[in-house]
Amino acid sequence: MRIVGVIQARMGSSRLPGKVLRDLGGRSVLGWVVRAVDRSDVVDDLVVATTGEAADDAVVAECERLGVAWHRGPVDDVLTRFVDALESRPCDAVMRFTADCPLLDPEIIREVALAYQSVPGLDYMTTSLVRTLPRGMDVEIVGRDVLEAVGKVASGYHRTHVTSHIYTHPDDFRLLGLSYCPAAPDLRVTLDTEDDWRLIATMVAAMGDRCARVRELVAWLRARPEACMINAHVEQKALREA
Repeated sequence: MRIVGVIQARMGSSRLPGKVLRDLGGRSVLGWVVRAVDRSDVVDDLVVATTGEAADDAVVAECERLGVAWHRGPVDDVLTRFVDALESRPCDAVMRFTADCPLLDPEIIREVALAYQSVPGLDYMTTSLVRTLPRGMDVEIVGRDVLEAVGKVASGYHRTHVTSHIYTHPDDFRLLGLSYCPAAPDLRVTLDTEDDWRLIATMVAAMGDRCARVRELVAWLRARPEACMINAHVEQKALREA
Protein backbone atom coordinates (compact mmCIF):
# COMPACT_ATOMS: atom_id res chain seq x y z
CA MET A 1 0.00 0.00 0.00
CA ARG A 2 1.33 3.40 -0.98
CA ILE A 3 0.65 6.20 1.52
CA VAL A 4 0.93 9.95 0.93
CA GLY A 5 1.10 12.32 3.87
CA VAL A 6 -0.51 15.75 3.51
CA ILE A 7 0.22 18.53 6.01
CA GLN A 8 -2.17 21.47 5.92
CA ALA A 9 -0.41 24.72 6.77
CA ARG A 10 -1.12 28.41 6.39
CA MET A 11 -0.07 31.63 8.04
CA GLY A 12 -3.63 32.81 8.65
CA SER A 13 -5.07 31.92 12.05
CA SER A 14 -7.79 33.75 13.93
CA ARG A 15 -6.16 33.02 17.29
CA LEU A 16 -2.44 32.88 16.56
CA PRO A 17 -1.40 34.21 13.13
CA GLY A 18 1.89 32.86 11.78
CA LYS A 19 2.02 30.03 14.30
CA VAL A 20 3.21 27.37 11.84
CA LEU A 21 6.49 29.21 11.22
CA ARG A 22 7.31 30.18 14.79
CA ASP A 23 10.76 29.09 15.91
CA LEU A 24 10.48 26.22 18.37
CA GLY A 25 13.78 25.07 19.79
CA GLY A 26 15.68 26.03 16.66
CA ARG A 27 13.30 24.79 13.96
CA SER A 28 9.92 25.95 12.69
CA VAL A 29 6.74 24.41 14.04
CA LEU A 30 6.11 23.12 10.52
CA GLY A 31 9.61 21.63 10.57
CA TRP A 32 8.72 19.66 13.71
CA VAL A 33 5.72 18.12 11.95
CA VAL A 34 7.70 17.28 8.82
CA ARG A 35 10.38 15.59 10.93
CA ALA A 36 7.86 13.50 12.88
CA VAL A 37 6.21 12.27 9.68
CA ASP A 38 9.57 11.48 8.09
CA ARG A 39 10.71 9.52 11.13
CA SER A 40 7.57 7.39 11.14
CA ASP A 41 8.99 5.68 8.04
CA VAL A 42 5.53 4.78 6.70
CA VAL A 43 4.80 7.66 4.33
CA ASP A 44 5.98 7.17 0.75
CA ASP A 45 5.47 10.81 -0.26
CA LEU A 46 4.84 14.01 1.68
CA VAL A 47 3.35 17.32 0.58
CA VAL A 48 2.43 20.50 2.41
CA ALA A 49 -0.96 21.85 1.32
CA THR A 50 -1.01 25.62 1.75
CA THR A 51 -2.99 28.42 0.15
CA GLY A 52 -2.56 30.84 -2.72
CA GLU A 53 -2.62 33.81 -0.34
CA ALA A 54 0.43 36.10 -0.50
CA ALA A 55 1.07 35.53 3.22
CA ASP A 56 1.66 31.86 2.48
CA ASP A 57 4.62 32.62 0.25
CA ALA A 58 6.48 32.24 3.54
CA VAL A 59 5.14 28.70 3.97
CA VAL A 60 6.31 27.82 0.46
CA ALA A 61 9.75 29.28 1.24
CA GLU A 62 9.97 27.14 4.38
CA CYS A 63 8.95 24.05 2.40
CA GLU A 64 11.75 24.77 -0.06
CA ARG A 65 14.20 25.12 2.82
CA LEU A 66 13.00 21.87 4.38
CA GLY A 67 13.10 20.05 1.06
CA VAL A 68 9.43 19.06 1.17
CA ALA A 69 6.94 19.33 -1.70
CA TRP A 70 4.13 21.87 -1.55
CA HIS A 71 0.79 22.58 -3.19
CA ARG A 72 -1.26 25.79 -3.14
CA GLY A 73 -5.05 25.81 -3.13
CA PRO A 74 -8.17 27.41 -1.63
CA VAL A 75 -8.07 29.01 1.80
CA ASP A 76 -11.26 27.61 3.36
CA ASP A 77 -12.01 24.66 1.05
CA VAL A 78 -9.23 22.55 2.54
CA LEU A 79 -10.80 19.35 1.24
CA THR A 80 -10.31 20.55 -2.35
CA ARG A 81 -6.79 21.58 -1.42
CA PHE A 82 -6.09 18.01 -0.30
CA VAL A 83 -7.67 16.31 -3.30
CA ASP A 84 -5.85 18.58 -5.74
CA ALA A 85 -2.54 18.04 -3.91
CA LEU A 86 -2.91 14.31 -4.63
CA GLU A 87 -3.55 14.76 -8.33
CA SER A 88 -0.01 13.90 -9.43
CA ARG A 89 0.79 11.62 -6.49
CA PRO A 90 -0.26 7.98 -6.87
CA CYS A 91 -1.34 6.42 -3.59
CA ASP A 92 -3.84 4.11 -1.94
CA ALA A 93 -4.28 6.05 1.29
CA VAL A 94 -3.73 9.52 2.71
CA MET A 95 -2.51 10.49 6.17
CA ARG A 96 -3.71 13.95 7.19
CA PHE A 97 -1.64 16.17 9.46
CA THR A 98 -1.97 19.77 10.60
CA ALA A 99 1.03 22.05 10.97
CA ASP A 100 0.01 23.18 14.47
CA CYS A 101 0.81 19.84 16.14
CA PRO A 102 4.60 19.92 16.61
CA LEU A 103 4.77 17.18 19.27
CA LEU A 104 3.48 14.33 17.10
CA ASP A 105 4.90 10.92 18.03
CA PRO A 106 6.37 9.12 14.96
CA GLU A 107 5.57 5.77 16.57
CA ILE A 108 1.87 6.57 16.72
CA ILE A 109 1.94 7.64 13.07
CA ARG A 110 3.57 4.32 12.26
CA GLU A 111 1.13 2.28 14.35
CA VAL A 112 -1.90 3.91 12.73
CA ALA A 113 -0.56 3.28 9.24
CA LEU A 114 0.27 -0.37 9.95
CA ALA A 115 -3.05 -0.99 11.68
CA TYR A 116 -4.93 0.54 8.73
CA GLN A 117 -3.07 -1.66 6.28
CA SER A 118 -3.89 -4.78 8.31
CA VAL A 119 -7.67 -4.37 7.89
CA PRO A 120 -8.73 -4.88 4.26
CA GLY A 121 -11.60 -2.70 3.10
CA LEU A 122 -11.25 -0.11 5.84
CA ASP A 123 -12.24 3.42 4.81
CA TYR A 124 -10.89 5.49 7.68
CA MET A 125 -8.91 5.09 10.88
CA THR A 126 -8.13 7.62 13.58
CA THR A 127 -7.01 7.87 17.18
CA SER A 128 -9.83 10.31 17.98
CA LEU A 129 -13.10 8.44 17.47
CA VAL A 130 -12.79 7.99 21.22
CA ARG A 131 -10.12 10.43 22.32
CA THR A 132 -7.42 8.96 24.56
CA LEU A 133 -4.36 10.92 23.41
CA PRO A 134 -3.55 14.50 24.35
CA ARG A 135 -5.11 16.93 21.88
CA GLY A 136 -2.43 17.67 19.30
CA MET A 137 -1.12 14.10 19.00
CA ASP A 138 -3.96 12.43 17.08
CA VAL A 139 -3.36 10.75 13.71
CA GLU A 140 -5.76 9.79 10.93
CA ILE A 141 -5.63 7.93 7.62
CA VAL A 142 -8.23 7.61 4.87
CA GLY A 143 -8.47 5.70 1.62
CA ARG A 144 -7.71 7.88 -1.36
CA ASP A 145 -10.85 6.79 -3.19
CA VAL A 146 -12.90 7.60 -0.10
CA LEU A 147 -11.39 11.08 0.21
CA GLU A 148 -12.02 11.80 -3.47
CA ALA A 149 -15.62 10.58 -3.20
CA VAL A 150 -16.19 12.76 -0.13
CA GLY A 151 -14.71 15.67 -2.05
CA LYS A 152 -17.65 15.45 -4.44
CA VAL A 153 -20.43 15.44 -1.83
CA ALA A 154 -19.20 17.16 1.36
CA SER A 155 -20.57 20.63 2.05
CA GLY A 156 -20.28 23.47 4.51
CA TYR A 157 -17.82 23.14 7.36
CA HIS A 158 -16.92 19.61 6.24
CA ARG A 159 -14.89 21.17 3.43
CA THR A 160 -12.80 23.02 5.99
CA HIS A 161 -12.24 20.03 8.27
CA VAL A 162 -11.42 17.58 5.42
CA THR A 163 -12.41 14.30 7.08
CA SER A 164 -15.33 15.35 9.29
CA HIS A 165 -17.93 14.26 6.73
CA ILE A 166 -16.59 10.72 7.10
CA TYR A 167 -16.70 10.33 10.87
CA THR A 168 -20.01 12.18 11.22
CA HIS A 169 -21.62 9.72 8.77
CA PRO A 170 -20.58 6.40 10.34
CA ASP A 171 -23.34 4.45 8.58
CA ASP A 172 -21.79 5.26 5.21
CA PHE A 173 -18.18 4.28 5.91
CA ARG A 174 -16.17 1.54 7.54
CA LEU A 175 -14.41 3.24 10.45
CA LEU A 176 -11.97 2.03 13.07
CA GLY A 177 -10.53 3.84 16.06
CA LEU A 178 -7.36 3.22 18.04
CA SER A 179 -7.17 3.86 21.77
CA TYR A 180 -4.08 4.38 23.92
CA CYS A 181 -3.41 3.82 27.61
CA PRO A 182 -2.99 5.51 29.93
CA ALA A 183 -5.68 7.82 28.58
CA ALA A 184 -4.83 11.53 28.62
CA PRO A 185 -7.58 13.33 26.67
CA ASP A 186 -7.58 16.17 29.19
CA LEU A 187 -4.10 17.29 28.12
CA ARG A 188 -3.57 19.80 25.34
CA VAL A 189 -0.40 20.12 23.23
CA THR A 190 -1.84 21.57 20.06
CA LEU A 191 -0.85 25.13 19.08
CA ASP A 192 -3.80 27.46 18.74
CA THR A 193 -3.27 30.24 21.27
CA GLU A 194 -0.47 32.14 22.96
CA ASP A 195 -0.94 30.05 26.10
CA ASP A 196 -0.61 26.87 24.03
CA TRP A 197 2.67 28.30 22.77
CA ARG A 198 3.87 28.99 26.31
CA LEU A 199 3.26 25.37 27.31
CA ILE A 200 4.81 23.80 24.21
CA ALA A 201 7.84 26.10 24.35
CA THR A 202 8.30 25.18 28.03
CA MET A 203 8.17 21.47 27.18
CA VAL A 204 10.68 21.79 24.34
CA ALA A 205 13.02 23.86 26.51
CA ALA A 206 12.99 21.06 29.08
CA MET A 207 12.99 18.02 26.79
CA GLY A 208 15.04 19.25 23.85
CA ASP A 209 14.72 19.31 20.08
CA ARG A 210 13.58 15.72 19.54
CA CYS A 211 10.54 13.57 18.86
CA ALA A 212 9.45 12.27 22.24
CA ARG A 213 7.14 9.30 22.80
CA VAL A 214 3.61 10.06 23.96
CA ARG A 215 4.12 8.20 27.26
CA GLU A 216 7.10 10.42 28.05
CA LEU A 217 5.18 13.60 27.23
CA VAL A 218 2.20 12.54 29.32
CA ALA A 219 4.42 11.56 32.25
CA TRP A 220 6.22 14.90 32.06
CA LEU A 221 2.93 16.80 32.15
CA ARG A 222 1.39 14.66 34.90
CA ALA A 223 4.41 15.36 37.08
CA ARG A 224 3.99 19.12 36.53
CA PRO A 225 0.34 20.13 37.08
CA GLU A 226 1.42 23.77 37.14
CA ALA A 227 2.57 23.41 33.50
CA CYS A 228 -0.75 21.82 32.51
CA MET A 229 -2.54 24.83 33.94
CA ILE A 230 -0.86 27.16 31.44
CA ASN A 231 -3.40 26.28 28.75
CA ALA A 232 -6.00 24.25 30.65
CA HIS A 233 -8.54 27.04 30.16
CA VAL A 234 -8.26 27.04 26.34
CA GLU A 235 -11.41 25.79 24.67
CA GLN A 236 -11.08 23.88 21.41
CA LYS A 237 -12.97 25.39 18.50
CA ALA A 238 -16.27 23.73 17.74
CA LEU A 239 -16.35 21.55 14.64
CA ARG A 240 -18.49 24.06 12.79
CA GLU A 241 -15.91 26.82 13.25
CA ALA A 242 -13.48 27.38 10.37
